[in-house]
Formats: sequence, C-alpha cells, structure tokens
Amino acid sequence: MSAWDDKIIEEFRENGGEVGQFGRSLVLMHHRGAKSGTERVTPVMAIPDGDGWLVAASKAGAPDNPAWFHNLVAHPDIDLETPDGTVAVRAEVLAGDERDRGWARFTDASEGFREYEKRTSRTIPVVRFSRR
Repeated sequence: MSAWDDKIIEEFRENGGEVGQFGRSLVLMHHRGAKSGTERVTPVMAIPDGDGWLVAASKAGAPDNPAWFHNLVAHPDIDLETPDGTVAVRAEVLAGDERDRGWARFTDASEGFREYEKRTSRTIPVVRFSRR
C-alpha cells in the first residue's frame, strides 16, 4: 500500500468517511490478492447506484487496469467500508451500454475522469457493487 493510500485511509477512519477534497465520495475496498489471497484495503471514489455503488478502474488513465481490478475479478465477494459503515458486497464488471452509462456518471461527476479517458487507449472498466 502506498503512503498516499495510508494517509487517505487514516483520514477516512478518523473523520467518519470525510476526506479533504473528496468529501464523503470515497469507500475503502477490502479485497484479496488474486494469487496471494492477502487482504488489501484500497480507497476509491464510489458513486451511489440504487442500493449499491459504482467504481471506475481508471488508474488515473494508465495503460493497464489497477491491481485491485484483477483481485475483484478473481474474488468478487468483498467488504466495502463506507462513510455509513461496512457492507458485504459482490463486484460485477459492467459491459456494453450498461458500462457506458456507468462511465458517463463518472465523467459527469469529475473533470479528472474525463482527463483519465484521454490518457489511455483502453476502455476503463466500471464495477458495480451490490449488497449481498
């Protein structure tokens, strides 16, 4: 885990899910390594979606997907630590029009996501987390 992630996680937990410039838009994903099975915690922006959340695997527009994305594909049942408590969820990678509608919600919400899209030739995955 990076020092930046550690700082965000600490601030999230100390302030009831409120993190500086992100407000209450972050969640902490508790996921397991695809090969190692090691538990990891990763802060990500999440957009509420009905009774669940959407998360974009943007990796700031890098040419490859973030490691956590591969972990979710291998182990989709995880816990999300939200500003309102921890929730057991199942990850589902969206496809086609459903993915495009989800991605549009991110680009509408943040200029940063529009910039990430310009930086990469890959289609940035969108993951839906539904309560289990």
